[in-house]
Formats: sequence, structure tokens, C-alpha cells
Amino acid sequence: MSERPSRPTNDPTNAPTPGPTPGFLVWRLSMKWRGAVDRALAPLGVTHAQYSLLGSLYDVQRAGLRPSQRQLADHTGLEPLYVSKLARALAAAGLIERAEDPADTRAVQLSLTEEGREAAERAIAVVRQVMDGMLAPLGGLEGPGTQAFARELTALLEAPLDVSVDLSIDVPPGDVSLGASLTGRPSKKTKTEE
Repeated sequence: MSERPSRPTNDPTNAPTPGPTPGFLVWRLSMKWRGAVDRALAPLGVTHAQYSLLGSLYDVQRAGLRPSQRQLADHTGLEPLYVSKLARALAAAGLIERAEDPADTRAVQLSLTEEGREAAERAIAVVRQVMDGMLAPLGGLEGPGTQAFARELTALLEAPLDVSVDLSIDVPPGDVSLGASLTGRPSKKTKTEE
């Protein structure tokens, strides 16, 4: 077996990749989470994306606020155009009302209808069950492991995304692994890499 040629220690491709990267794991978890929520909400006729809007609007409205579409987009992390599309569909279904903001005629305020409030409450109860099951390895929805996990996720979400990328780095072909093969396990070296 021959060793790979050494590279400078500041070369980001120099570090071994022992397994899936954190980004890959976050992506997989988010896809697993979304799929589970979509399946659980399907009998209610609500998608995960619609739930994100309904559940957030329910929480904000309980605090006595009537948010604009833009404010709800900021709250949910969804694109404003997507929130507008979801809001129109939910309004057509009779679950929310869209009204011109009296303080800003360019803005649209959202509120739940009575039917929307009931749908949101049912959906929230279903999603809590799904979350409790998915978080069982951490002690369930109220477990200390889940609380620590939530703090870590919050820290990552609140950190400013101020990343500059050096696209000029020279990486030899086949020298970098994304951290996981298609099976989700660390990539194995081929005979030509050994």
C-alpha cells in the first residue's frame, strides 16, 4: 500500500472523513422528519409545509399577533414566495384569512379561521406524537437528551452564516469523499486509492 501524498495542514481536504458529515446527517434527518410528518398528516389533508404555516400561525396568533406573510416567512424560515403560495391554498381551503394590512397596503396579514384553528390543533397533536416517537432515542419529546439536542440546533440556527468559500483549492481527482457512500456508510478505498 502506498500513502497518499501529503498536503499542507491548512488544506481542508487533508482531514480524513471517518463517516457521514454533519451536513449529510442533518439533511437525512430533515428528510426523515418531513416524510414522517407528511405521512402522519395525510389523513388530515395537510402537508408538512402547510402544517409549518398553520402551526406557526397558531402559535403567533395565541400570542395576540396577526402577522404579515413576510413576518410568517421569517418565523418559519420559508421563502416569502412559497409562504404566499401556501397561504393562498390554505385560504382557498377555508383555513386562513388573508387581509390587507391597514398600516401597509403592500403587506398581507394572515389569521386562522375557526376551521383553521381546529385543523391546526389536530395537526399539532399528531405532530407531537410523531416527534415523541422520533425523539425516543433521546428520551422522548420532553427528555433531557432532546432538550440538549434542541439547544445545540438552536445555537447552529442562530449562528450567523458568514462563510466564504475558496473555490481555487486544488483537489486531486478522487481524493475527497463527501463522507458517505450511497449506502450511508463511510466510503471505502478502492484498489487504485490504496
